[in-house]
Amino acid sequence: MKIRYCCSLARPLRLLKVSLLSGFCRQKKTFNMAMGEGDYKDFGPLVGAIDQGTSSSRFLLFASKTAELLAFHQIEVESVYPKEGWVEQDPKEILSSVYHCMEQTLHSCKDLKINPADIKAVGITNQRETTVVWDKVTGEPLHNAIIWLDTRTKSTVDQFEANTPEKTREHVRALCGLPINTYFSAVKLKWLIDNVEAVKKAVEEDRCLFGTVDSWLIWNMTGGKKGGLHITDITNASRTMLLNLKTQSWDPYLCKFFSIPMSVLPTVKSSSEIYGKLVDGPLSGVPISGFCLGDQQAALVGQLCFNQGDAKNTYGTGCFLLYNTGQEVVLSQNGLLTTVAYKLGPDQPTVYALEGSVAITGAAVKWLRDNLNLISSASEIETLAAKVESSAGVYFVPAFSGLYAPYWQTDARGVIIGLTQFTNKAHIARATLEAVCFQTRELLDAMNMDCGIPLASLQVDGGMTVNNLLMQLQADILGISVVRPTMPETTALGAAMAAGMAKGVEVWTVHAEDKSQINTDIFEPAVDTHARDHHYARWKKAVQRTMKWEVDDVENQDLPQSSSAVVGPILFIFGSLAIGLIASKLR
Repeated sequence: MKIRYCCSLARPLRLLKVSLLSGFCRQKKTFNMAMGEGDYKDFGPLVGAIDQGTSSSRFLLFASKTAELLAFHQIEVESVYPKEGWVEQDPKEILSSVYHCMEQTLHSCKDLKINPADIKAVGITNQRETTVVWDKVTGEPLHNAIIWLDTRTKSTVDQFEANTPEKTREHVRALCGLPINTYFSAVKLKWLIDNVEAVKKAVEEDRCLFGTVDSWLIWNMTGGKKGGLHITDITNASRTMLLNLKTQSWDPYLCKFFSIPMSVLPTVKSSSEIYGKLVDGPLSGVPISGFCLGDQQAALVGQLCFNQGDAKNTYGTGCFLLYNTGQEVVLSQNGLLTTVAYKLGPDQPTVYALEGSVAITGAAVKWLRDNLNLISSASEIETLAAKVESSAGVYFVPAFSGLYAPYWQTDARGVIIGLTQFTNKAHIARATLEAVCFQTRELLDAMNMDCGIPLASLQVDGGMTVNNLLMQLQADILGISVVRPTMPETTALGAAMAAGMAKGVEVWTVHAEDKSQINTDIFEPAVDTHARDHHYARWKKAVQRTMKWEVDDVENQDLPQSSSAVVGPILFIFGSLAIGLIASKLR
């Protein structure tokens, strides 16, 4: 395994490596960094970050002078699966988990002699697309949050596709940058209005509010039913299929197309401005000044990807590759999404990105743990996978929610293929890690075709990147260097940066050139081109086996059949008849 350690002494940052797999903590985790006796005012102004992800909620506290992570608390958030393909979370549990994390982090800060008054702002980063609806009069959720992974809206998507003149899911891409897919919020909201009586009634009585998780949190934290702010930031809005990328506002045509009343939508804000002050919770009175962004856009900021052509890949429950396209809206020809990267202030330009999204990466590790019991903790997968030198021809395509970029096939389902009597659980564990890497290569290939300039290296972040074997496999499968910051908390750091940069707060200034001052580990490829391409070709073959699995009429599937697939059943039939005739003669 080749690892180069690169560190700059230009401005030493006290960066902390936190060994957590994002979303896989089974219990509450609290961390505080004891600095010994000293003057803690050296930390300067502090900025908090709420990181509400698919699997867990966290509150992290950063020193704005050094980007140092001082303390955090993390708690797992439970998902429920009422039916096949359905994934939900309790909005109240999401909110209470955030408050709990804030309280515990502040409690741990007593050891650091930090006064809450030193916290100048709080930013939010959140799971995107997840859809919440609530009653603005009572403040109560009208239904569980429908998580971005949820696929219950497949029939809704099919209906919208059938209603387009072109009979295609690309009908709205020119406006919102997205294909019509179960992934995005508009179809989830449409399903709720059509299928949940309480939601339908609240819409009719003008009591219903819709938002992604950022909107739900900020509405409650700024007063709730007593004047809470119903707002969202532009990056989260760009994931709904309702935002016009060019006008940067809710689009009347899109709302009409998806049958969404505009009265339920939050006001769209920039990613870095003072939205208001926290009314409830342990930091009451502190400005909330940066939803900053959906979680993947926050990671782009945290990685200092401010230049056109910069890119990063985040490894968490899913996997998300973002490529900064500057102030230009670039529509992909290769299955990628066009999204807002960030808008760091109301008077600042909007920066866009191409994005490749993979639904199941870290979630596949969780599946090995919770469903198959192959491992007892997520961190064990590295040790188990390292027991074998290869996956021995085993390929795992975890299409649990269909295939996202670059395929966008909702009818695909997962496969583990290439099994023999030689296969053991270590091979399956290694194939799971390789699946993450192969899916990333598919995204990178599509991005290179769209942008025309192949990346020379890939910046990475997210909880799964603490896995050194995964990072080495990624370098081997891509054939380029993989660059990992020694502090992987770039998503939360990006939220804190946006909050600290907001006009009126201004305790944090960052520039793209600061990237050279960040400590990194670099993983170099260690396999030859022939082996790499052969391995990848086998993966692509496995992906094809997942296609068109969930269709209504199996007999009418237009799937290729080899001659052996046709001859085999014929020989079986004739063989059975012959055996029957022989048996009758023997009687």
